[in-house]
Amino acid sequence: MQLPTFSDILAAHELIKSYIHRTPVLTSKSINALMGCELFFKCENFQKVGAFKFRGATNAVFSLSDTEAGSGVGTHSSGNHAAALALAARIRGIKAHIVMPSNAPDVKKIAVAGYGANITFCEPTLQAREETLKKLAEEIGLTIVHPYNNFKVICGQGTAALELLDEVKNLEIMLCPVGGGGLLSGTAISTKSILPSCKVMAAEPKNADDAYRSFRDGFIHPSIHPQTIADGLLTSLGELNFAVIRQYVDEILTVSEASIIASMRMIWERMKIIIEPSSAVPLAVIMENKDKFAGLKIGIILSGGNVDLARLPFQG
Repeated sequence: MQLPTFSDILAAHELIKSYIHRTPVLTSKSINALMGCELFFKCENFQKVGAFKFRGATNAVFSLSDTEAGSGVGTHSSGNHAAALALAARIRGIKAHIVMPSNAPDVKKIAVAGYGANITFCEPTLQAREETLKKLAEEIGLTIVHPYNNFKVICGQGTAALELLDEVKNLEIMLCPVGGGGLLSGTAISTKSILPSCKVMAAEPKNADDAYRSFRDGFIHPSIHPQTIADGLLTSLGELNFAVIRQYVDEILTVSEASIIASMRMIWERMKIIIEPSSAVPLAVIMENKDKFAGLKIGIILSGGNVDLARLPFQG
C-alpha cells in the first residue's frame, strides 16, 4: 500500500490553489480565556461548498486523465463530499453521480442537487451505499472517487493544515475531527513533515468512537449504528487512512454529545460564525480536558459549516 507523502500534498496544493479558497485563520480571546490555551481556528466552514471536502475532491477530479474523467465521476456521501465532488466535476465540465443515504440532511441534499449532480438515494447503511455505487459505476463506466479512502483525496485534505502551518508558527498541537480519516490522515502528514514536534490529535464523538477503538487496538473497527449529532463523523476508517493515522497520529480523544453541542454554541456565540456539529468536536475535546491542553498553542481545523438551520441542537 503506497502512502501519500508531503511532496504529494505540496503537488496537490499547487494543482488546486486556483480553485479553492485559502480560508482564514481566526482567533477568539474569549474562547482562549475560557479554555486556558491559545487556539487558532482554520475556517474550512468558509471553503467552497462549506467544507474542507472541496480540497480533496478537486485534487481527485483534476488529477484524472481525460479518459478517466470521460464518463464522469461518482461517490457515496451523506453530504459534504457529495457537494464537493459535484462542484469540482462541474468546474471540470464532467458529470457527477452521487449515492446519498435517504436520511442525509435536507440542506445537504439540496446543495448537491444545486451543483448539478445526479443523485441516487439508498438505504442508510454503508453496505447499501457501496453496492448502489458499484452498480452505477458498472452501468455508466464512471470513475469512483471515494470520500476518504483515496490517495488524491487525502493529499487534497492535507492542504488545509499546510496553509495553517504556513500562517501560524510553532503550534504545539494540531487537532481535527475524525470520521473516515481523510482530513486526519492528510493533516497528520502535513503537520509531522513541517513541524515534527507538533502533536497530532483527533477528536471523535463517544457515540461514534470506532476510530478511537481502531487506533487503540491496531485494527479497524467498523462504525455500527453510531448515534451522534455530528453527522459528518459516522463512517468507518478507510484502510489507507488508517495506515497513515497509525504512523503519524499521536492520540484520539472522544467527547460527549452535550460537550459537542456546548462547543458548537460557544463558537456561534463567541466567534459569530456558523459551524456544523462535526466541526465543534475538537473544541469539545479541549472543553472536557482543560488540564491536558492548558497553556498550549493549538491549531484546530473547523471542518465545515453545513448545518440545518431549522434543526439547531441548542434551540428551545
